[in-house]
Amino acid sequence: MEEFIQGVGVVGLVVLALVGLAAGWIASAVAGGRHRGRYMIIGLLAALATPLLLLALGVTVLAASGLVAMVVAALIGAAVVLFLAKLIFD
Repeated sequence: MEEFIQGVGVVGLVVLALVGLAAGWIASAVAGGRHRGRYMIIGLLAALATPLLLLALGVTVLAASGLVAMVVAALIGAAVVLFLAKLIFD
């Protein structure tokens, strides 16, 4: 975990958090504006957890590719988790 935070840095974590919040906001807009806070929190957690999960699974190419690859992975992970959350909550 420490090596992940050191590798990404504080700026990277902030960017991942903003990506997750934006994905949650967009998901709530698609869902008709309902549960905005819930979707934003789920998007935030998913965006922060996806690169960490991929690193734990041994996908080291993600870390070597830089911040842009991590943001893309976080966005895809957040979108998948938010889609599942929409199926569950709505």
